Amino acid sequence: MAQISVDTGKCIGSAQCVLAAPEVFDQDDDGFVTVLDASPSGEAAASARTAQGICPAQAISVQG
Repeated sequence: MAQISVDTGKCIGSAQCVLAAPEVFDQDDDGFVTVLDASPSGEAAASARTAQGICPAQAISVQG
């Protein structure tokens, strides 16, 4: 099981995380990241790691 944290101060609202892991991330009304599942497992955790890697603002951390 992974542990997701985001630095909302770094988020630029590019939505790459939502495209990579829609089961884990969403956007708020202003377009910034929100976490739907802070402890994903299996494929969702793998998708979250992908989102971490492609986030242009490096706002996402995935532990575990």
